[in-house]
Amino acid sequence: MNKAERTSAKTAREKIKAQQAAARARDKRKRITTYVTAGAVAVAAVGLGWWYAASSSRSEEAAGALAPITVQADGSVMMAKQGVTAPVVDIYEDFQCPACKELERVSGQTFKNLAAEGKAKVVYHPITIFSQEPTKSNSVRAGGAARCIADGKQWMAFHELLFQNQPSETEAGFTPDQLKSWGKQAGVSAPDFDQCVTTGKNANAQLSYSKKIMDAQKLNHTPTVKLDGKEIDNSALFSPQELRQAITGAAK
Repeated sequence: MNKAERTSAKTAREKIKAQQAAARARDKRKRITTYVTAGAVAVAAVGLGWWYAASSSRSEEAAGALAPITVQADGSVMMAKQGVTAPVVDIYEDFQCPACKELERVSGQTFKNLAAEGKAKVVYHPITIFSQEPTKSNSVRAGGAARCIADGKQWMAFHELLFQNQPSETEAGFTPDQLKSWGKQAGVSAPDFDQCVTTGKNANAQLSYSKKIMDAQKLNHTPTVKLDGKEIDNSALFSPQELRQAITGAAK
């Protein structure tokens, strides 16, 4: 190989190396682009998942005045516009139950709005599901005190205050003095309310009703919410958006 040939071969090898280097650079850029694109999709998916979770679990705002509320003879409380008989949403709750407190915080307004919109008949069933102390006595005192209120709007205001001020499961709470104070805060006007609370007048009625309801409905946990007799799954129960869809869907 003469000098000219050696120079030509060297130039050819350098061109090949340059081409290979360029190809590797292009491959690297493609991989980076792929990774970035995949990462962007992943981030977008996570973002959409977060947005959906946040939007579906966001509590509703009060849409207007409450539907008429009727305290019934057995201690249950019905909230519905005149003439609305279905679908029926039965809420079985215990004022001492932490999960019931969370349900009221997250989805309580959804139940109220649906009743106000004439899209459901909502029935509250305050029961005592606890069998051990101090939770049992706490629950009985709270449930019994709620039974001292005959006015529907006052009952609902008291209902909200009980959950807002729920005591620890390890401490005696819902004392008569506290209950009377919250009654005043809720605007309870019944002249015998304080005496009813102090004497525990409705304790036996609370326990009897609780046993009757738990046996009839086969309840083993609270909250339990039934839509036309069928229990609503927790995944929808604690997601106001899904809860609304489930209840309005039953009316179609």
